[in-house]
Amino acid sequence: MSFQIKILLLSFAVSIIISLIVIPILRKLKVGQSEREDGPQSHLKKKGTPTMGGLILIITTLLLSAFLYIDYAGNEPEIATRLLPMVFVTIGFGLIGFIDDFKKVVLHNTDGLSPKLKMLGLMVIAVAYVVMLVFNFENGTDIYIPFVNKYITLPLWLYIPFAVIVILATTNAVNLTDGIDGLSTSVTTIILTCLTVISIIWDIKETTIFGCIMIGSALGFLLFNLHPAHVFMGDTGSLLLGGAIAGIALYLKLPLLLIIIAIVPVIETASVILQVAYFKKTGNRLFKMAPIHHHFELSGWKENKIVSIFSLVTLIMSMVGIMAI
Repeated sequence: MSFQIKILLLSFAVSIIISLIVIPILRKLKVGQSEREDGPQSHLKKKGTPTMGGLILIITTLLLSAFLYIDYAGNEPEIATRLLPMVFVTIGFGLIGFIDDFKKVVLHNTDGLSPKLKMLGLMVIAVAYVVMLVFNFENGTDIYIPFVNKYITLPLWLYIPFAVIVILATTNAVNLTDGIDGLSTSVTTIILTCLTVISIIWDIKETTIFGCIMIGSALGFLLFNLHPAHVFMGDTGSLLLGGAIAGIALYLKLPLLLIIIAIVPVIETASVILQVAYFKKTGNRLFKMAPIHHHFELSGWKENKIVSIFSLVTLIMSMVGIMAI
């Protein structure tokens, strides 16, 4: 257990140091958040708060992954090599988010990366990750069924598109959850902790190591992201965290567990789908605003209350998820 704690604490410390360096630079470059005029009025005062803070997560993840890769390459080269696909999908998604954020806040292109190009980039990375797992690392095409305690093996032609959809859906769900100070960071940190605990229980070292890196990185960033936030993660951070969660879950053969432990992002996504469908059918809104965290915000809930309750729900469902294995 000691090595997990050391990795987590080191990642946490590096994340704080990187935050203290990056945030003033973002502020100096006036890389500020722009708020929707039709969004909650309380968010208008956040205009100008540095965004693209996901860079902190990218840098911390790269530094710690490189350090641990070198450290393990000498004694346990297989563990070091098996870290690479998770680093690839996580950083790859973060870079797609960075390009989108860069176009929006630096080049002042309000549309950012076009939806088609963005989806194409995410899909290419997702397909590459899944192919890497199946063929290069021989991870198999079986998935674990929670509560039933059984694995089912999917045919290759079905597993690859299924796994790609899981990655893209998870990333999109985490992205939708990012809309209130500290919400996405808090929820995803708990989900990552759950997956890391399962890795420890199953004694899978590479996912344990990478999970600890991500938890420490996110916790360090969270210190500056809690209400009132000094920095926002932007798509750089939300896509990175979504990629990390999906990457670890697929590596552990636990994509179905995400329905349980990632219940908050699932509900956030469902609220958007329901809102659009209901509006098209009736011309009225089902919620005051979607995603659903804005509905609660417009209903009078304070941001800290929403973050606390959504995090508590995630924690409870994560404990259910651990019992389900």
